[in-house]
Amino acid sequence: MEAHLAMFWKREGEGIRCNLCARNCFILPGKRGFCMVRENRNNKLYSLNYGRVVGLNVDPIEKKPLFHFFPGSVALSYACRGCNWRCQFCCNWLISHDGLPEIFGDKYEPEEIVRIAEENNCKIISHTYTEPTVYYEFAYEVARLAHKKGMLNTFVTNGYMNLNPLKKIAKYLDAATVDFKASDDPEFLIKYSSVPSNEPVFEFLKGLKKHKIHVEITNLIVPKIGENLKQFRKLVEWIIENLGAETPFHVLRFHPDYKLTDIPVTPVETLEKFIEEAKKLGLKYVYIGNVPGHEYENTYCPNCGEVLIERTGFWVNKVNLDKDRCRKCGEKIHIVV
Repeated sequence: MEAHLAMFWKREGEGIRCNLCARNCFILPGKRGFCMVRENRNNKLYSLNYGRVVGLNVDPIEKKPLFHFFPGSVALSYACRGCNWRCQFCCNWLISHDGLPEIFGDKYEPEEIVRIAEENNCKIISHTYTEPTVYYEFAYEVARLAHKKGMLNTFVTNGYMNLNPLKKIAKYLDAATVDFKASDDPEFLIKYSSVPSNEPVFEFLKGLKKHKIHVEITNLIVPKIGENLKQFRKLVEWIIENLGAETPFHVLRFHPDYKLTDIPVTPVETLEKFIEEAKKLGLKYVYIGNVPGHEYENTYCPNCGEVLIERTGFWVNKVNLDKDRCRKCGEKIHIVV
């Protein structure tokens, strides 16, 4: 299989230590890491999914979701195969990890992704759908070339990347959506996502802030097994203390998928309860996700309550801003426009 020399690894004993993500896999010759897309070949680490694109679409930026980053714009969104988590409820399981170790996808060069973005009048490229950490080498090159063309880059990620890879790509990364599951409940993550510790995600978030990358947070509320309000409060308090109360926060509705089909969709009333709790704790911009038409899809002025951006689903209906300020009261809004 054609492969591309990987980044962020070192020889160690009889094998290789991969230092791309927080798993830090030790990989013997002929074996692969947990992600199943990085392989030790004669004690050199190779990326097997480089340029093997399994999804390519033009999406509204709100789909990422990014509500405070050029609202109403479109992004060329793409993915390569693989993930360093194993969520039993993954909605993209068919392209992320189903059938691994098989590697598939249409072959693209980084220049082609940038060219397709240009042809579709996309000023933003989103590395999304699967986990961009595990196709880092390709994402890095696409992001670098995109910046040369004056384009912007966003990651939709679980945040399980180590800090050195983040530091290297940071100058080309403009925004990131970091996805939490069940408010970072440790028992949930071990049982349903095969994640031994989510502490690296918090270090990654601090790194994003340090490098002045725009951050939005999503948090999936899973009925019965992932709706601990105490754990939710803990997450929100951490965000306020470390990232700021102005950080956009999306509370997402769960839909049964993949191996977790016996859990029902999250009741809207549950989502509303968590939204109100987040507001009470001090978050200024809180949203409901996966409930099209809900009032909490809109952006409201945290000072006067005016509707600043009206949305339906992923679509922006109306923008009521003067650049980054509320037209009614003049409040400065935490938004990139």
